Amino acid sequence: MKKTVKHFEEMSARELAEATREFEEPFSFEKGRRMSAAERAEERKLRRGPGRPKVGCGARKISVSLEGDILKRADAMAKKRGMKRSELIARFVMAGLRIKSA
Repeated sequence: MKKTVKHFEEMSARELAEATREFEEPFSFEKGRRMSAAERAEERKLRRGPGRPKVGCGARKISVSLEGDILKRADAMAKKRGMKRSELIARFVMAGLRIKSA
């Protein structure tokens, strides 16, 4: 039969001391073990966070110089359309590539 455990706020001082006794001892690294390669990969993935979803071959960061006025107008257009600057620029590049290939 499974033992039911009270919530900590409902325990008496004696019950609480008994329930938390294991945390009184300092952690010993000797009791632990090394992570497996799969566990390390999973930890790296979790630390990295969700990130940006991969679209196509994946995104690459580049440095592009634009005149200040052009950049302001592009930002205003992106905001008006509810998109990010990089998405707007990517769409313009794709449209330019379609025109060139036609």
